Amino acid sequence: MSTTATARKTPAKRPFYASFGFQILVALVAGIALGLIGRQIGPDAAGNPNGLAVTLDTIGSSYVTLLRAAVVPLVFVAIVASISNLRRVQNAARLAGQTLLWFAITAFIAVSIGIVLGLAIQPGNRAGEGLEPPSEPSRVGSWWDFLIGLVPQNFLGLGVSGAVDPETGAFSGSVSFNILQIIVVAVVVGIAALRAGKKAEPFLAFTESLLRVILRVVWWIIRIAPIGTLGLIGAAVIEYGWEKLTSLAWFTLAIYIGLALVLFVVYPVLLKANGLSIKQYFTGVWPAVQLAFVSRSSIGTLPLTQRVTERNLGVPREYAAFAVPFGSTTKMDGCAAIYPAIAAIFVAQFFDIELSIIQYLLIVVVSVVGSAATAGTTGATVMLTLTLSTLGLPLEGVGLLLAIDPILDMGRTAVNVAGQALVPAIVAKREGILDRELYDAPRDGLPFLDEDETGTPEETAATASAR
Repeated sequence: MSTTATARKTPAKRPFYASFGFQILVALVAGIALGLIGRQIGPDAAGNPNGLAVTLDTIGSSYVTLLRAAVVPLVFVAIVASISNLRRVQNAARLAGQTLLWFAITAFIAVSIGIVLGLAIQPGNRAGEGLEPPSEPSRVGSWWDFLIGLVPQNFLGLGVSGAVDPETGAFSGSVSFNILQIIVVAVVVGIAALRAGKKAEPFLAFTESLLRVILRVVWWIIRIAPIGTLGLIGAAVIEYGWEKLTSLAWFTLAIYIGLALVLFVVYPVLLKANGLSIKQYFTGVWPAVQLAFVSRSSIGTLPLTQRVTERNLGVPREYAAFAVPFGSTTKMDGCAAIYPAIAAIFVAQFFDIELSIIQYLLIVVVSVVGSAATAGTTGATVMLTLTLSTLGLPLEGVGLLLAIDPILDMGRTAVNVAGQALVPAIVAKREGILDRELYDAPRDGLPFLDEDETGTPEETAATASAR
């Protein structure tokens, strides 16, 4: 590429307040402040939330709804396109195998840390007074439900639930989706398109064009993330506050120590061992980690996770479009490894049940191979009940932990998303397909390079390096 072309694509340096990370940070601080104000105001005489609480909740929930609305078309189209594009990537089967292997390796390390912390800190023996009476969880995970859940109920794994008001006759309901079923359908359609050969070329060309349109819409949604962050964190402070941490302080401490060890010790060690810059990884993935922390949704953060993996970490789009959506259902070091390990030990200690070596090994097995059972759900309740039922521990123990689950879920989801970007970067580096110029390029605060600033891979790398 000529020097003129490179200079033409080099944008002017943005002021600090235009940085995406700075905007998210300001939104976090403002959200906490507004949340404390709303909590201080309290409900009205009738017990209804005050206007500030309703406003913040509406802003936050609306933003998560926008993100989730983009997930179904993005995952489906991206996987179909990525499978068709894998024919252009050497050793596609090896890439898939390496991805699964590294998912298992990092999950094993995370669950091992969780077990050690649970035994060292003993949160169940340190539980404070004032815990809510334990009750059976409303949702229980099982291996059978997981296997049944793999079978798509319809073309996109969509479901509708609702009820009719007996007084007015009005129907109210909601549409849900199972991300794992969407992936199954998309994989089948992608493979079928490949097998169809030249006759499927118009369909594949349309899919790739549609993907570009969807990614543009996703970019617009992500650019308003600071507004969503303001509402999400403010509503969380109003609803939960910090009082609920008191009775389960040691359990909360154990969880966050485990999350910090995985995020800031294990991941850097793996990066260093594979010859990748720790600083570049964190500056590249941090926008997605921030959004995951406040939104508490790996699925809702998926569009941004995939984009930073491609644009910041230099993972080829053909591979990232497969690995990141797949990781959003099967790569959950926070929700499916650290948390269920410590929580299971907490429940055993609280009910004075001694675990055997076999049961500790079962915790490892469930965490490494069972995280996909959480697909299509919010939080880690299903994974926890799956772990407890496998170990034969009382399911009532879940009720002890529900009060602070949202506070823990923020950290769990952040670690989930960080891992979902880490593994594709490591695998791409080991297989020699990582764009090192893009990975090592200076960051300018954007979550990723804007679509308008990118062209060929060579232009993308030159533009990023010029920053």
